[in-house]
Amino acid sequence: MAAFGDPGSHRLRMKPEPTRPYRWAVLLSMSMAVYGSYYAFDCIGPLAPLFHRQLHFSDSDIGLLQAIYSFPNIFMMLVSGIIIDRIGAKKSVFLFGATTFAGLVVTALTPRLGVMATGRLIVGVGAESLAIATIAGNARWFRGKELSLSYGVKATIERFGSLSAQVSPAWAAAAYAYWQWPLFVSIGFGGFCVIGATLYWILESRGERRYDLGDEEPPRKVSFRAAFKFNPSFWLIVAMCVTWYSGIFPFLTFAQKFLIEARHETPRAASLYVGMLPFFSMIGTPLFGHLVDRVARRSLFMMFGGILLLPVYLMLAYADIPLAIPMAIMGIAFALVPAVMWPCIAYVVEPARLGFAYGLMDAIQQFGLVGFNLLIGWSNDHWAASSSNPAGYRPGMWMFSIVGVLALIFAVWLRRVETGPRGHGLETIRS
Repeated sequence: MAAFGDPGSHRLRMKPEPTRPYRWAVLLSMSMAVYGSYYAFDCIGPLAPLFHRQLHFSDSDIGLLQAIYSFPNIFMMLVSGIIIDRIGAKKSVFLFGATTFAGLVVTALTPRLGVMATGRLIVGVGAESLAIATIAGNARWFRGKELSLSYGVKATIERFGSLSAQVSPAWAAAAYAYWQWPLFVSIGFGGFCVIGATLYWILESRGERRYDLGDEEPPRKVSFRAAFKFNPSFWLIVAMCVTWYSGIFPFLTFAQKFLIEARHETPRAASLYVGMLPFFSMIGTPLFGHLVDRVARRSLFMMFGGILLLPVYLMLAYADIPLAIPMAIMGIAFALVPAVMWPCIAYVVEPARLGFAYGLMDAIQQFGLVGFNLLIGWSNDHWAASSSNPAGYRPGMWMFSIVGVLALIFAVWLRRVETGPRGHGLETIRS
């Protein structure tokens, strides 16, 4: 403990907490950076029909372009988490934002699958690490102060990046005359990664001088073995994360192709239906975040989100009902679960290890995404899914349903832990 007259201690005590407008300005700068990276992630799905038609890519090839985005992050997220904890969020956001932009440039250079896959790999390294850095930065500025709401607002801006990409065949129809032109558009959106990261660096540097951010304690050195020692609640959240997202993002990789070939929608209509997911997320995530800040019950909300997802894929595969119904249900789940799940980590892990914890969680999530993108691409090819054989898509839909069941099981298990003596307040902490 510092002595009473220690001027350094006095200086720290005299710093005010960040003002609310300043905290939200920081959040908006981070969100701008990740907005560009979300466009980068989702720009391949709308291109799937064009790649198939003009470049003669198979579904396995298209699955590879999305899987390779995730593949390096099985390992890179662990490194990224350590980097974030060591050099801080502001430097990490800039580093990873610039990496994302560079990967988009490489992806657009040539129709050769190997070069495009290399570009997607670079995009994946940058974009996922950027997302983790901004989540850690968000926790730094909002822990105990509307944490879930702030995450929800950031997610709204991020999902607008996804929405911009998913409906790009509608608002940029002219670009979809040739496979390369939409990739040039994605480079333009990637510029937001660098612009937002620069603004965040400036705001956080000023904020560190002016405000008490409550994390002055230097990071502790932790052994490699000890770094993986987390409590059961953390591992259950991670398990739900990997299973739940394995049912969402690999579906989006092939969703537009599925809706065109199996449900006989036009490319424009298919893009708008798929765009319902980020649209619902944009509206619902901050609302659910605000609600959970007020009432807690976080694992209960995640259970409900898991239940919502269960019937969706079989409805798409078998039921002759308006597509807006299953896509709206999926959109609500897509808004609810992330609004609750990601902020939960800040409650079950100490601040000094947040970067590594989020990195580890994302690394395991990426493992699931790699496997499922490749698995669904193989399944569609193996069962000859096409406009002449729509039933070939059904095995993949069953696979999505199975991981949805697993996600629900982990959510129920988490609630049992958090309502018992080993809970961390996920069901009770309000802000």
